[in-house]
Amino acid sequence: MVDFLRDFIHILRSSDLRVSTSESIDAMNVVSEVGLDDKSLLKDSLSFSLAKTLREKEIFNKCFDNFFEENYMNLKGEKLSKENHEEDIEFDELNNIENTEKNLEELYKSSDKTSLMTVMALAARDANLQDIKLFTQVGMFTRKIFDEMGLEKLNNDIFQAAREGDGKREGELKNIRENLRLEIRDYVENQVKLRTTNAGKQLREDALSQMRLTQADKSDYQIMSGIIKKMARRLISVHSRRKRKSQRGVLDIRSTIRANQEYDGILFETVWKKTKVDRPKIVALCDVSGSVANVSRFFLMFLHSLTEILPNVRTFAFSNKAGEVTDLFENKDIEVAAAETLLLNGGGSTDYGQAFVDLEGFLENNIDRKTTVIILGDARSNYGDPRCDVLKTIQEKSKRILFLNPEPKSVWGTGDSEMLRFVPYCSKSKVCSSLFDLERVVDDMLRSSI
Repeated sequence: MVDFLRDFIHILRSSDLRVSTSESIDAMNVVSEVGLDDKSLLKDSLSFSLAKTLREKEIFNKCFDNFFEENYMNLKGEKLSKENHEEDIEFDELNNIENTEKNLEELYKSSDKTSLMTVMALAARDANLQDIKLFTQVGMFTRKIFDEMGLEKLNNDIFQAAREGDGKREGELKNIRENLRLEIRDYVENQVKLRTTNAGKQLREDALSQMRLTQADKSDYQIMSGIIKKMARRLISVHSRRKRKSQRGVLDIRSTIRANQEYDGILFETVWKKTKVDRPKIVALCDVSGSVANVSRFFLMFLHSLTEILPNVRTFAFSNKAGEVTDLFENKDIEVAAAETLLLNGGGSTDYGQAFVDLEGFLENNIDRKTTVIILGDARSNYGDPRCDVLKTIQEKSKRILFLNPEPKSVWGTGDSEMLRFVPYCSKSKVCSSLFDLERVVDDMLRSSI
């Protein structure tokens, strides 16, 4: 039963349906209660535990119907038909049923489809078919499953018939072997389709997560937006739990004792010291000129996807003069707001000095030791005055400054890059050129802000 459910959940996750550890445990409890006999009841029961939205239920229904073509129900039925087995026998104990020792010739001739599929499913598990990843592996797994089912004995029988000159029996056995091979191949092909439905998409997402954002093509924007949403959901889940834990504080022993005096000292109630956790204030200043624009686009989308745990975010964009675009992200879809930010603030020659002056003017007294300032850009300022004095003033007022540069460190300070002059006023300066880098930077920022 454990293997069956683990395999099913793996397929759900491969089809882009998120299943948490707690939901997996709930599903196991459901299967323990309803059993595997009633397919309709099992489907409805698992759906409540594993699928939450309408889209997820559509994915679940498709995966469930395809998955049970694997004849796990037949395996369960085979198990229950054994009179000497107790009702609560574990699914794993099916390994002890010696179906694979059956004579394949007799099994095929008996026309017992259920028994044949049972043998095939058990052999597939022994051959680790759950690990199949590519269609090019179909032939290899077909042979491995056939071997597990007893191909060697069937081949020996064919050889013996040929040796005895029994052409009729030899031809009959070869026909059985070929038909069984086709049955197994069909089974394996169905498996690989079921398990790799989302594999191509996953490979593409993995590649885009690592790719430099300056090289991103417009045709990939939709997929990359989806990746950002997944990353944001993951970070929200992790850091929401951490924040709840930090807010609880530690046990207040004195208050706990006083609260339980009426119970003769028995601790029916606990009192925790309240820990005040200040919400971090984020100020983001993004260079939206030239090739840096794509990095800023996805960073802004990422940042504003985290409003559940980062509600206090003010956003500014610049090429030369800086302008506040916070309202865009509050009133419009994130992707639309990001695109409009680039359109409104992306013209003109890059001027970091002017952008720092503008930012200081916008913030005035709204910056304090709770404020984290994030600057994203390549620090290339067309040989203008970088106004490091203004950056120093902002640093002195704020909690910290993070500078995210999409260029490799080897080119910092070359040409019109002012990066090495900015570094002394930054708490951290990091290379940030991909979605993976963005996730790592934001995760680190959230950890240190709680």
